[in-house]
Amino acid sequence: MLSRFFLDRPVFAWVIAIAIMAAGCLAIYTLPIAQYPPVAPPSIYVRTFYTGASAETVENSVTQIIESEMTGLDNMIYLSAYSDSAGTCRIELTFEPGTDPDVAWSKVQNKVQLAMSKLPEVVQRGGVDVGKATKSYIMVVGIVSQDGRLDAYDLRDYMSSIVKPILARIQGVGEVEEFGFPYAMRVWFDPNKLVSYNLTVDDVISAIRSYNIEVSGGQFGGQPALKGQRLNASIIVQTMLKTPEEFASIPIKVNPDGSSVKVKDIGRVDLGTDYYDIETYYSETDGKRKMPSAGLAIRPLPGANALDIANNIQKKMNELSRNFPPGVKTVYLYDTTPFTMVAIKEVAKTLVEAIILVFFIMWLFMGSIRATLIPTITVPVVVLGTFAVLGLAGYSINMLTMFAMVLAIGLLVDDAIVVVENVERIMQEEKLPVREAVIKSMDQITTALIGIGVVLSAVFAPMAFFKGSTGVIYRQFAITIISAMLLSVFIALTLAPVLCVTFLRPEHAEGAKKRGILARFFRLGFEKFYGVFFKSRYFYTKMVEGSFRRSIFYVVVYIAIVVTLGILLTKLPTGYLPDEDQGRLLVQVNLPSGSTLEQTKEVLEEVENYFMTYEKESVETIALIVGSGFGGRTQANGRAFVNLRDWHLRDSSDLRVKAVQQRAMKYFSQIKKAQIFVFPPPSIIELGNATGVDFELLDLGGLGHEKLMEARNQFLQMAKQDPRLKNVRHNGLDDVSEYKVDIDWEKAGSLGVPIDSIHNTISSAFGGYYVNDFVRTGKTKKVYIQADTPYRMLPEHINRLYVRNKDGKMTPFSSLASGKWIYGSPRLERYNAFPSINIWGEPAEGRSSGEAMKAMEEIVSKLPHGIGFDWTGLSYQERLATGQAPLLYGFSLFMIFLALAALYESWTIPITNLILLPFGIFGTAVATWLLGFKNDVYFQIGFLVTMGLSSKNAILIIQFARDKMHQGEDLYKASVEAASIRYRPVVMTSLALIFGVLPLAISRSAGAGAMNAIGVAIEGGVIAGTFITIFFVPLFFVKVLKFFKVKK
Repeated sequence: MLSRFFLDRPVFAWVIAIAIMAAGCLAIYTLPIAQYPPVAPPSIYVRTFYTGASAETVENSVTQIIESEMTGLDNMIYLSAYSDSAGTCRIELTFEPGTDPDVAWSKVQNKVQLAMSKLPEVVQRGGVDVGKATKSYIMVVGIVSQDGRLDAYDLRDYMSSIVKPILARIQGVGEVEEFGFPYAMRVWFDPNKLVSYNLTVDDVISAIRSYNIEVSGGQFGGQPALKGQRLNASIIVQTMLKTPEEFASIPIKVNPDGSSVKVKDIGRVDLGTDYYDIETYYSETDGKRKMPSAGLAIRPLPGANALDIANNIQKKMNELSRNFPPGVKTVYLYDTTPFTMVAIKEVAKTLVEAIILVFFIMWLFMGSIRATLIPTITVPVVVLGTFAVLGLAGYSINMLTMFAMVLAIGLLVDDAIVVVENVERIMQEEKLPVREAVIKSMDQITTALIGIGVVLSAVFAPMAFFKGSTGVIYRQFAITIISAMLLSVFIALTLAPVLCVTFLRPEHAEGAKKRGILARFFRLGFEKFYGVFFKSRYFYTKMVEGSFRRSIFYVVVYIAIVVTLGILLTKLPTGYLPDEDQGRLLVQVNLPSGSTLEQTKEVLEEVENYFMTYEKESVETIALIVGSGFGGRTQANGRAFVNLRDWHLRDSSDLRVKAVQQRAMKYFSQIKKAQIFVFPPPSIIELGNATGVDFELLDLGGLGHEKLMEARNQFLQMAKQDPRLKNVRHNGLDDVSEYKVDIDWEKAGSLGVPIDSIHNTISSAFGGYYVNDFVRTGKTKKVYIQADTPYRMLPEHINRLYVRNKDGKMTPFSSLASGKWIYGSPRLERYNAFPSINIWGEPAEGRSSGEAMKAMEEIVSKLPHGIGFDWTGLSYQERLATGQAPLLYGFSLFMIFLALAALYESWTIPITNLILLPFGIFGTAVATWLLGFKNDVYFQIGFLVTMGLSSKNAILIIQFARDKMHQGEDLYKASVEAASIRYRPVVMTSLALIFGVLPLAISRSAGAGAMNAIGVAIEGGVIAGTFITIFFVPLFFVKVLKFFKVKK
């Protein structure tokens, strides 16, 4: 027998325990820290630019071409894409969790190569990026010039040219997105001057390409060389130009008389930037406001550790700051990682609180510090051993593994409590020496201990095999709790008996209740507690005896509880994960279509002024991004990142995220010139930016863009009237006025005007044309040509453009083109190869995300035929989790039955345990419902925990009753005696778990949303699963055995 083996070798038992703790300490030192396991499915992005093209042109000639090649990719779950009027094409392919991102990237890269030859020439020249990154930012790093010596363009060039390449090379960084762009050489031409010199845009482009070029003429003394050659030097014919003055001096045309027309004669040249349509500003409540800044948004690689990335970025920025220009400092416009650290620290604090509370509960019941030390010593052994298992499994210290640890505190001491309590009972009743009492006790309870460990493991084991992001969450929790349970059983069978022999004394067993340490410490309170406790056991025993006579009443109560439970489970609102106060708010700003960057900036300044003026107690900083929003990049769009003060400075409920959000939404609803939405980031940042519902409205019937927009408007109107929803908005852009230029191709042909010249001229004048590169401060930057600002503001400016025909004559655009106003979208979206519109929404107050999702499904069913929907991001995972839950519960029940059948060597006795399971689940459901929580991932975990706990309590009683029956006692007497004898360990172990989980249930700190959700679910289940179940175990045990006519 294992226990007897280690009783004979106590040093060996201690060596094993010490080795386990040492391995755990080493693991803690090396384990990464994260908020959640890497739940985000691997995502691969494809990105390219078609400068000057409309969203429709980009979609038709780039997006759909690449998208059509993305077939036959293993494990891809969905594909999303957008094309916008800034010329951007971005396609994101999301794969099943567990897919190797490197393999997925390689396959996507190969598919893109197949599409390259079909793309426009300008896109091919610019290249197509294929990368690995999650969808959301973990942080946005910025710099500001405190003394104003550097303007916005200087900052953005420094950030893009110097900082970006360095940050992009940091391990774990997947993509670095710029809010602001590097310097570019800008050639601004005057169409009128071009015509006066009989020149075209093509002439200017050709001249720049000819003169801005690096030409090497070889070298003197190159090999093979003459014998005795003593000179070897390179010959430089021409180098790339560097300054605006050099570009301005490029001759475009040289006349026979030696005179020339230079670039400066037809326009001007200055050092500008790649794009002018994004501006960034940063404000501090306790410092300067509206400081121009430059920002780099960091998206991590799939599975990368966010904290490690953030720490490495901060270290690197600290190094770089030593060489910053004077007055420049680093700021963090947005950072999600502080919440992770604070939340993990808070859970760690609850872990310590749980240990302390459990210690006092054990002390209270055992009445001796000696007896209490035995289960207390097992705690660090099992906890540290579990950390060692996490290290071997490659997991991290995160919210889920720490929750499992806190829960394990209450469960793992149970095994040691059972050992100590039974040893004390035998010593007291049979007056045996300690060693003999330990041996006899272990003979009695070893089977029960192993059974409890196996059953609890069986409850959680199915969680480890589910797919999707929810499966990742379940898996790490399950592996942690199973490891703790199995280690607990092992320690209870090896170290606990040795500790009993070391610490327990027979005289203690005789006098514990009279002269325990707590009796002196709490004076009369301790004796009164024991008096009350023994009275409660007497009352319980009488209730058990009476239950056999009033079995019909108990059955009716049971049926009522089961029916109530069924109703509760159907009525309980569903969700995925609880909302958290992460100390951050996001602001989405949408202006009417056609609004300018200046107008958007004015609205965002109002947003900044509100937070800096009215919310300065809670807000620390705010960053404004003008021209780039969550719905895309356009002048009518913007966003803001609001960083709140540290949590300890926001103890009041009025300063919490939810309260700040509600006040802000109320204030911004009065601003009529824009739609402004304020919302916190989702619980899992990697799954998108949407809080609440992330929804795709699809054109499945090929109805066209106009019909899809009508369906969207109809959807939003109905959603506005639905009481289950709030803040429902499209995460895209409204159609805007567009000027359609119609070229008369027949006339162009008759006039001898080349098609390429027409395209180049109009795109260069109004969209900007990338010519080639130049070098500045050792960095390669781009050269663009574009019509100067006064000559590209109105439709009639098109008519001032000229192209040269094949005969060398200048032909005005007015002679071969006409124009008209139409409506078009500045951003076109696609989802799974269908035109789509992304819609975000939130559940109304008192409603759940599950109810909101159901409301949206109902609304879609009322839309015209051919309009469908799909879920994405967080909502996709929520729907997947909801669908998996019944299967998870069913499989766990099946595993419990098999484990119990093996334990009891019976197919009928496990039925008793299964019949009792609804009591614990009933407590979980009632507590969750009464306190306003949802049927989410944490409820499902609590559901399973209470299933295991109910089985554990039943095992402690049933196993003892069977032993009594084997000793010759009749069924009824054995059941009553087992219930009475096991009453103390059942209550003690349950109270240990209740108080172990209590810090989670009552937490009000960072991360309280998740802690409260899991804590309340487990507390309700434990209370009901203990203090209701124990009254029914003997009755149902007797009834089941009599029904199936089982003798023993």
